[in-house]
Amino acid sequence: MDLARDGAAADGLADLRHHGDVEAEPGLLDFAVNVQGAGPPSWLRDRLVAALHGLGRYPAAAHDALAREAVAARHGRRAEEVLVLAGSAEGFALLPALRPRLAAVVHPGFTEPEAVLRAAGVPVVRVLTSESDGHRLHPGDVPPDADLVVVGNPTNPTGVLHPVADVRALAAPGRVLLVDEAFADAIPGEPESLAGNGDVPGLLVFRSLTKTWALAGLRAGYALGEPRLLARLAAPRPPWPVSTPALEAVIACSEPGAVAESHRSAERLAAARAEQAEALAAVPGVTVLPGRAPYLLLRLPDGRGERVRTLLREAGIAVRRGDTFPGLGPDHVRVAVRPAPQVARLAAVLAETLVEVGA
Repeated sequence: MDLARDGAAADGLADLRHHGDVEAEPGLLDFAVNVQGAGPPSWLRDRLVAALHGLGRYPAAAHDALAREAVAARHGRRAEEVLVLAGSAEGFALLPALRPRLAAVVHPGFTEPEAVLRAAGVPVVRVLTSESDGHRLHPGDVPPDADLVVVGNPTNPTGVLHPVADVRALAAPGRVLLVDEAFADAIPGEPESLAGNGDVPGLLVFRSLTKTWALAGLRAGYALGEPRLLARLAAPRPPWPVSTPALEAVIACSEPGAVAESHRSAERLAAARAEQAEALAAVPGVTVLPGRAPYLLLRLPDGRGERVRTLLREAGIAVRRGDTFPGLGPDHVRVAVRPAPQVARLAAVLAETLVEVGA
């Protein structure tokens, strides 16, 4: 692994703030965004529609309490250990409130935490995993003086699921360990999750409803952690930070029936992912890197990635560029798991494109 101090061969904030939604313009076949489906299932949509009748009133503390209780029951935690968020992105935006002296961010990974911290003037160390060993997490590579460590599990964009023992090993006295589990519920059985563990000092876990439930436009998620740590995180929030429909979504998606549905969806996604990996690996010149999340990281032939992405876009297909993730380059692209007919089209166009660029 390599370490890079903030400012040493670092990407600008603009690159760190580049996300897949920028790639997925209307009319394109969208492999760039990891949301499953065009919108929530009908039963969830009905719950949200019913919540609209309360929009004339401010979000109620009692409603927030019900949401925290629902999440707590889902993960075997206490309600005081839950903070409902306007999406995980809000949680990342609150990180400077923890006043870290030195933050370590494991990369390649979701870039928003680093962008927020750097914009707030927090020194950041990048802990880079390596493709040569499957982007394995090495806890010993984190500087001992880092009092905030951020890691995704599974990691976006590599899709690697780190063993829970390795993630727990990142915890240390006086340190906040933030584990971004935005895609944990998209892996069957939610293995290696720390969401239900309240015994790790300084642990924060962020969860999102965006991906599984197709709620990207609603902004709903939550944080799990010690009550005093959550209070520090929430200190700068304005009044009523989470909307009434988002609170209702958190309740609905935490109920046992919804959790069971998400488990079934994860099983289907895992099967579809395996088939998609096989189909894309059969395209000459494409390397599918190992992973378990509902997206795949691809490596294209040296020096051809940018041209391939351009030609895919001209053919009506959006993929997520990899070079804005620290540790990856222009020959990496990330693709979401999609239905077989869409995968077949991607594979066919990708094969034609690679021939055209001379792979």
